[in-house]
Amino acid sequence: MSPRPTLTTEAGAPVSDNQHSQTAGPNGPVLLQDHHLLEKLARFNRERIPERVVHAVGSGAYGTFEVTQDLTRFTRMKVFSAVGKKTEAFLRFSTVAGSKGAPDTARDPRGFAVRLYTEDGNWDLVGNNTPVFFLRDGIKFPDFIHSQKYDPYTNCQEPDNVWDFFAYSPEATHQFTWLFGDRGIPATLRHMDGFGSHTFQWVNATGERFWVKFHFKTDQGIRTLTTPEAEALGGKDPQHHQRDLYQAIDRGEFPSWTLKVQVMPEADAANYRFNPFDLTKVWPYQDYPLMEVGRLTLNRNPENFFAEVEQAALDPSHFVPGIGPSPDRMLQARLFAYGDAHRYRLGINSTQLPVNSPKGVKGGARNYGRDGAMRFDGNGGRGPNYEPNSFNGPAQTDESPGTGYAVSGMTGTFVHGKHAEDTDYVQAGALYRLMDEAAKARLVENISGSLAQVSREDIITRAIAHFRAADEEYGSRIAVAVQQKRHAR
Repeated sequence: MSPRPTLTTEAGAPVSDNQHSQTAGPNGPVLLQDHHLLEKLARFNRERIPERVVHAVGSGAYGTFEVTQDLTRFTRMKVFSAVGKKTEAFLRFSTVAGSKGAPDTARDPRGFAVRLYTEDGNWDLVGNNTPVFFLRDGIKFPDFIHSQKYDPYTNCQEPDNVWDFFAYSPEATHQFTWLFGDRGIPATLRHMDGFGSHTFQWVNATGERFWVKFHFKTDQGIRTLTTPEAEALGGKDPQHHQRDLYQAIDRGEFPSWTLKVQVMPEADAANYRFNPFDLTKVWPYQDYPLMEVGRLTLNRNPENFFAEVEQAALDPSHFVPGIGPSPDRMLQARLFAYGDAHRYRLGINSTQLPVNSPKGVKGGARNYGRDGAMRFDGNGGRGPNYEPNSFNGPAQTDESPGTGYAVSGMTGTFVHGKHAEDTDYVQAGALYRLMDEAAKARLVENISGSLAQVSREDIITRAIAHFRAADEEYGSRIAVAVQQKRHAR
């Protein structure tokens, strides 16, 4: 048996006693000079970094993405350059509203954030398990999250706040129909789809541009939980989804998703029947059919949750050549917000952490960023920290990304330009009518159970009006169910 390694201080000095503090005699007070004691306590006090404002409850795993179909006619992204090409991947799942320790079985959208470590750098597709979202403009996002989080007075999540915000936000009707429907609580993280949600831009090798949406279809099949089932599981094991994911991978049951895309020619967007960059809308499959791209398989658990999941910093602004943003207002806001959140939470050098470093790039990242808290590499050594320079430092490629789009008009604050079918209710109503009777009944039960807890009738009335506008039967059934529940209380 090999000898055990020597325990050391943070500075590397050997520790002679890790069981007893230094004291003034056997029974005297502890001495301030006990550096090892002070260092242990000081580090312990600082173990917790600020949690994510949203998506705090998360799980993650590593895997591989393999291209199965040739779509190079649409994009020059190297990750899709050849059938059979494999790229290392990381996927973080999360709920949105709960703080650390909240049950991961809550009725909530799930973050579905994929990182591919490509040879051109990290490509992060930071989406959800729903193809739409509550809002279409990022300026409303802080208010929306405040309505979902803890009330300033009660320090609890309050139905009054949730439904009051919704009552003034008709664009959320579609997402609320998703959220309170069967897919609002997946049975496991393995049994749900993932979506890029936003519209992105692809450009091919000849400079031709397209709009694209990403869909990760679970190969395990869709499975969901009812509200009572989720409450029971979450009460017994708040980390039920995380435990299921880790145990499945440990057993060798590697979950996988088939990546499919919808592709719209660039010119179609201007005259499409609704705004194709509106995050509250989906593109109907009959207009733009799904096309298979590849398969994402998770096959390795992180060795250390904090280092590799809690410190993972996925950012939708991490594009690579061949893909870029669209005019989606929510996406435009997220391009700033995510990176800024990581810089606040983890520090300016968080991109050097192993889970965040561009490990697919030969030689790693090369730039002139220097200094800052927690710099743990050579900090650029003797090399220049400016550019241009005469010392053969990294230089620009002079290659155009090709992912621009035309803009025009006077600057200002504007509502979205209207297309022929731009309403907040059409797709929510269509989704309701797609459901069978049993699914409709569960949807009405879930919504009315929450809405009946609201204290003010005017909020309830405004909220129900949105569902009526989506489908008269939909709203009427909710109204009846809410009144029944309120009278029974």
